[in-house]
Amino acid sequence: MTYLALIFSVLIGIIIVYGLKPNNKIVQLLLSFSGAYLLSITILHLLPEVYNSESKNAGLFILIGLLLQLILDFFSEGAEHGHIHVRDEIHFPWALFVSLSIHAFLEGIPLAHSHNHEQLLWAIVIHNIPIAIILGTFFVNSNISKKNAIAFLILFSLMSPLGKLVGVYMEGIAAYKNEITAIIVGIFLHISTIILFESSKDHKFNVLKFGTILLGMLIAYLA
Repeated sequence: MTYLALIFSVLIGIIIVYGLKPNNKIVQLLLSFSGAYLLSITILHLLPEVYNSESKNAGLFILIGLLLQLILDFFSEGAEHGHIHVRDEIHFPWALFVSLSIHAFLEGIPLAHSHNHEQLLWAIVIHNIPIAIILGTFFVNSNISKKNAIAFLILFSLMSPLGKLVGVYMEGIAAYKNEITAIIVGIFLHISTIILFESSKDHKFNVLKFGTILLGMLIAYLA
């Protein structure tokens, strides 16, 4: 069920892009909700797990996660937290696709060993939907054929399940499960805080976005 949930979260994004064709306001609300949920799950569940573990360098690995996401942002141009720069592409945007795939792959690894498996799974699932929408929107507005776009989106949907498979079957991964989870905490903190900071763009209060953020936090708290 974990693998299916991860795959279907991206497929839902594909259906929304090519079926419903949402406007930017809807996508931003989805991002605000996912950012609030992601941050809340990180603070309520993942941070306590990391600091209650035997790892003595949890803070260091959280910082490594933050720095790693900064590097990935350089190649993805911030697509993980809602930035998308559509251009008339002749060639496939490999830097964007590979960086998002690495991001999704890393998220999947802690699913093999995390004590908060269910909360982490839903955080990834909820975050994957707007990311798939953003990536799909990029493809729709570029010169990439619909067939190729869907094929690469399906390939992207396999990255997090692949990460979990590696966590389950690769010998030695379990010994570093706390460090890997700490890295993911750093990645989540970077992404979610940027999403929430940018949800109040120009420092204008938006009741709908604020309500969406509160809803995301409440659902995460009850999870």
